[in-house]
Amino acid sequence: MSLLRRIEQGQAGIPTPNSNPAPRPAMPAPGAPVSPASPPATPVSPPVGPPAQSPAGGAPSLTLQTRRVSAPSTTSQAGTYYDLKRRVQNRLLAELDPSLDIKKTDEVRRVAQELFDRILNEESIILSRAERARLFEQIAADILGFGPLQPLLEDDSVTEIMVNGAKSIYVERNGKLHRVPITFESNEHVMRIISRIVAPLGRRIDDSSPYVDARLPDGSRVNASIPPISLIGPTLTIRKFFKNPLTAEQLIELGTITPEALQFLRACVHARLNIIISGGSGSGKTTLLNILSGFIPPDERIITIEDAAELQLRQEHVVSLEARPPNIEGRGEVTIRQLVINTLRMRPDRIIVGEIRDEAALDMLQAMNTGHDGSMSTCHSNSPRDTLARLETMTLMAGMNLPSRAVREQIASAIDLIIHEERMRDGSRKVTHITEVSGMEGEVITTSDIFVFEQTGYENGKIIGRLKPTGLRPKFMDKIEASGIQLPSSIFGTEGVRRY
Repeated sequence: MSLLRRIEQGQAGIPTPNSNPAPRPAMPAPGAPVSPASPPATPVSPPVGPPAQSPAGGAPSLTLQTRRVSAPSTTSQAGTYYDLKRRVQNRLLAELDPSLDIKKTDEVRRVAQELFDRILNEESIILSRAERARLFEQIAADILGFGPLQPLLEDDSVTEIMVNGAKSIYVERNGKLHRVPITFESNEHVMRIISRIVAPLGRRIDDSSPYVDARLPDGSRVNASIPPISLIGPTLTIRKFFKNPLTAEQLIELGTITPEALQFLRACVHARLNIIISGGSGSGKTTLLNILSGFIPPDERIITIEDAAELQLRQEHVVSLEARPPNIEGRGEVTIRQLVINTLRMRPDRIIVGEIRDEAALDMLQAMNTGHDGSMSTCHSNSPRDTLARLETMTLMAGMNLPSRAVREQIASAIDLIIHEERMRDGSRKVTHITEVSGMEGEVITTSDIFVFEQTGYENGKIIGRLKPTGLRPKFMDKIEASGIQLPSSIFGTEGVRRY
């Protein structure tokens, strides 16, 4: 039986004929003996195979902090696996031609495959064809990809990856978190992968700047934090993008929104209404913003502004701008606010800001109030009313000492519609409010809910409900009709036409 097969069986708890701790008479990988007198250093779980089942009740000697940062399971065979992988990988790296262009992935893989096969033959390491392929893919992922995270990035069922130190990795599937039996070799291994992500973007992460926002080549959002601010070692959070972005029809199938509400939003985009998409973290704001921006006519010039570019617009005439952090000397920073101001000189038909989170709100409101209709952005908040309060707070952060009433008048005049999304307790994302900002009454911004999500039950771990019209027609219907769009009154839950 080959080495990797024994590793898999040992990790899965399958007994083998030689499952006692005594050393084996012979090993397929010479130079890596396993014996009680010389145990492998820092044994960790292999990055493949099913998760090991811990004993009932857990190990009483392990503290909570230890369980958080330790691998799901540890075996001596796992240590042997990493010894083999490390030895082959180090020799392969030493023998690779340093003049190879790492960007030519196919050529590097071909050369690496030839060296890999030769190294295994020279060291008389006996592996089956499937095991050789698996080991090579893991080594290739470390050299050309993102190490142990590569199979998770290629798994379409995984929507988010969370690395809590080298030995603890969680993923999100269908809105639920699961720990996976995949680990890094060490904290230094995690740091290498983080550096590989941020270096091509011209960003840095070190003791003086211990956190960074970045993106993967496919646009997936990345946040990394390292010691001293992270007490459990380097952490990495990756929010994956779909290889094929979600469509409006798929949102309807998932129950995120109804066809009637989507038809209404399509009309609002065509009529050049200013829209804010609000919600909590991971509620699907960027996904909905991508879909709504797809309704923009192709003959309009769109300029997007983001901290880390992640919007996936399908139009041809799109200019993407990205903020930049300061360099190691503290210079060269370009903020969202500066980009919004610069955008006004670029003849935009539509301005799309990935997220408003600071004093840039003031300049965004100014743009919406000075002829740049049809602009869109996202904002973190708990409800449509909270969205207005956050916009007011962020506008005041600009330090202009504006009176509250003046700020609220700006908001009421600039924003036409707020779409609020939530991530439900069953993991699903749903639009819960589509709210019109209708004006001012005294010192208060007035709003009207056009659509509201109504929950009717909770069955088999799933929330049952539907986004329903409230029966109110928005005051901006004249703008929609002026753009040549006629919406049936049934969309709003009434057959009669009522104006306010």
